[in-house]
Amino acid sequence: MKFGGNGKIKFIKSATAPEQFPESSCPEIAIVGRSNAGKSSFINAVFNTRIAKVSGTPGKTTLLNFFSVSGGTYQIVDMPGYGYAARSASEVRSWRPMVETYFSLRASLVGMILVMDIRRDWTAQEQDLVDWVAQKELDTIVVLTKADKLTRNHQFQAQAKIKKASGLKNVFCISSSKKTGLQEVEEFFFEEWIRGDD
Repeated sequence: MKFGGNGKIKFIKSATAPEQFPESSCPEIAIVGRSNAGKSSFINAVFNTRIAKVSGTPGKTTLLNFFSVSGGTYQIVDMPGYGYAARSASEVRSWRPMVETYFSLRASLVGMILVMDIRRDWTAQEQDLVDWVAQKELDTIVVLTKADKLTRNHQFQAQAKIKKASGLKNVFCISSSKKTGLQEVEEFFFEEWIRGDD
């Protein structure tokens, strides 16, 4: 079975606390990234839909948004963006506990997709997040968005730079607007995390 554009996606609910999380007996993938990194556009491009709200205002997603894919074959979670300076102090304080609680308690979680703007550098924030998730024995892949903003050569350079800085081997370049690179990401996490979890 192939997911992505051929797999129907359905919004389940938004949540901030464990008691609000939907029950899940299927594999679940967390999608994380800086505010305005292109998470929602990535989700919409992968599933050929407009189900994830895209905003020009960074930091718009403030909840954990749960989606069911292919009739419950697996779920994805669109997580609040981090690193946006204009967030209120209370939002900044609530982000980390909410995300850490989710990663600590969600038994169905099989992996994390870290979405980054291809033009950004790898920072201590990304490394801390990846290291913390690794302690939970979960894999991470990096999806570099907005690849169409760079030449092909510069895309390869950015990809190599992130691989070296992060120590992660699975780093993908995609363009949500041009629909490029999506199939490679789809094939990887379906085969490794969804089918591999059967």
